[in-house]
Amino acid sequence: MQEDRFNQDFFQFLQTSPTPFHAVSFMAAKLRDAGFQQLFETDAWHLAPGNSYFIIRDNGALAAFTLASTNVQDQGFRIMGSHTDSPALQIKPLAGKTSHSFFQLGVEVYGGPLLTTWFDRELSIAGRVVCTTTEGALLTLLIDFKRPVATIPSLAIHFDREANKGHAIDKQKELVPILSQITEDDSLNLSSILAEQIKKEHSDKQVEAIISFDLFCYDCQPPSYLGIGNEFITASRLDNLLSCFVGFSAMIETLKDTKADTNRLLICNNHEEIGSLTAAGAKGSFLHSMLGRIMPDPVTRDRTLRGSFFISMDNAHGIHPNFSDKSDPEHTPLLNHGPVIKSNANQSYATTSISGAIYKIIAAEAGVATQDFVMRSDMACGSTIGPHTSALLGIPTVDIGAPTLAMHSIREMTGSHDPFLLCRTINRFLTRERLPQTEG
Repeated sequence: MQEDRFNQDFFQFLQTSPTPFHAVSFMAAKLRDAGFQQLFETDAWHLAPGNSYFIIRDNGALAAFTLASTNVQDQGFRIMGSHTDSPALQIKPLAGKTSHSFFQLGVEVYGGPLLTTWFDRELSIAGRVVCTTTEGALLTLLIDFKRPVATIPSLAIHFDREANKGHAIDKQKELVPILSQITEDDSLNLSSILAEQIKKEHSDKQVEAIISFDLFCYDCQPPSYLGIGNEFITASRLDNLLSCFVGFSAMIETLKDTKADTNRLLICNNHEEIGSLTAAGAKGSFLHSMLGRIMPDPVTRDRTLRGSFFISMDNAHGIHPNFSDKSDPEHTPLLNHGPVIKSNANQSYATTSISGAIYKIIAAEAGVATQDFVMRSDMACGSTIGPHTSALLGIPTVDIGAPTLAMHSIREMTGSHDPFLLCRTINRFLTRERLPQTEG
């Protein structure tokens, strides 16, 4: 696949995936079209060598795997991991309120967004809604307004002359999106708004009442190229839908390689941005449970895992030209210069000298240069699903990602070559006959 086609498909994925639930729905459809069979955790599984499968948990996490046609237990698994969630504003259960003729929504802060970037944006609403049907059954539906329906206006500088010198945002008071303007005779409420949207998107469903929901605000602006030579990509949710897209694209692409007879597995967890300690998160049982179903015998499973390797994919910090002093002077990843290997002495990233070396060899074989990232010694770094998964499974792990600017902004930025470069290394990882081995 050519790079521009790859990026256009990536843009479509981003545009269609305003929430983890939509991202998983999109990936599932693509995997199904490619020949992957959906499994359900409540069913008995009848797996066959050479076949491909996927599983969804709680609408927001997905795992997919392809089994080798021979010697499934003898060659280990090539595992990739990423997460489907991004920092956002989540709508409260009893959200609607009226103030000075404005109908507004109460929201909670999900994860750690750069809050200043959420003001004066054209916001839409998307997520999942749990309903009862006319037959009394519970039904989960995805909705997406797909157009600007809300905004959070800034306070005019005339009322705060010190605004440009720094302002602490009051999340409860100031982060309240405006959804509509009403009169005293109007009876607008969130339930009626959602009911109308469900009728538009799911006219074939007999919905009786809305019981609950997980809804998020998101920026309507579509992803796009940026720069005189289209050198950059700017979009919402690059962290970490970029890695999800690379992962499921590689799973599908490597099916076409008839010489690739390896065990391949992708895990896209939810809730990384809030600590991962959920049923769908990396600290939950999803991956461990699935591997137990694939290899029921514990001794066989342990032997297979000892020969496995895990690549944790999550966006990395590129050096910012206006804030270069925030980077370690010897570790300054550049956009469009290849995937970044992330290391930390305290194992906030799971990379070791051995796992990092293995990935560098794989990337070099794919014709892709790599970069190294370490946080400044006087600053704390973030983390990923890498350490959790590595500790859970006990397998070598490397933390990598595409270099990114403005991480956790409503609008993030990466190089236009970076997604495809990352995918080339993952394709090589999945199809290499044997992974590099160390002696000693």
